[in-house]
Amino acid sequence: MAQRMSSQRRIVLVTGPSGAGRSTAIHVLEDLGFEAIDNLPMGLLTRLLEGSDPQRPMALGIDARNRDFSTIGFLELVAGLGRMAEIDLTTLYLDCSEDVLLRRFSETRRRHPMAPEASPEVGIRQEKELLQPIREIADTLIDTSNLNVHQLREEIERWFAPEGGRHLAVSVESFSYKRGLPRGLDMVFDCRFLANPYWKPELREADGRNPDVAAYIQSDPNYEPFVERVVELLKLLLPAFRAEGKAHLSVAFGCTGGQHRSVSLAETIAKALAEGGQQVSIRHREIERRLAKVRPD
Repeated sequence: MAQRMSSQRRIVLVTGPSGAGRSTAIHVLEDLGFEAIDNLPMGLLTRLLEGSDPQRPMALGIDARNRDFSTIGFLELVAGLGRMAEIDLTTLYLDCSEDVLLRRFSETRRRHPMAPEASPEVGIRQEKELLQPIREIADTLIDTSNLNVHQLREEIERWFAPEGGRHLAVSVESFSYKRGLPRGLDMVFDCRFLANPYWKPELREADGRNPDVAAYIQSDPNYEPFVERVVELLKLLLPAFRAEGKAHLSVAFGCTGGQHRSVSLAETIAKALAEGGQQVSIRHREIERRLAKVRPD
């Protein structure tokens, strides 16, 4: 994401599956001083920006139920706004596990908007599949599965409360070079030089969060010096980025398959930054994609 200048206008696009907390997030952002509009048709966004106060931040809820909504259209919207130097854009994705979403719909006895004539479970899965590409490019991902309304409010405030740029949210991600770099990265570290657990049959099916996999990678003599230097570099740069008004920083680690080395490095670096008091979120792109593919029908 481009560095925010004093003349930039902050826009937060809020989306995610029905029942995950999108409307709550919009209300919290409104309380934080954002001009908030929920269920905004994407076709009206350009005219909205032309006719509103350019100095006031905006929180715009984009709903998959809108008649002009499409995944491709949303991705093109994000790409277009991201190219505008006067816009500081953040895509906020509220997610939630399928079982919790199903429970929430059952408790309220609501029909799912994506499948009003079928069971909520059908609609939940259809909507998650529709939104998956948007989830992958989101700048900020908040899983509300274990959050109540008050906890979600605290999480939104932690990420978006206007503090004059003094807070910097860091997203740490792992990915596979085979599938290309994730969108919107600020810093990328290639860790394909480290020992690869893939060639150990007993470790091949596990991922970098597994203690045995992590131990194998850490046994590489280059591991510790690499981690130390990356942490030192980030600790040097984060205060400088914060002082310049940058609100978000995306750091990614890549390896061949996005399963072992990059995952382990992302976990290690995120933990080190969090222990130092940094606001950190973590994502593993390839693991998330595999989990999405193995969901039962």
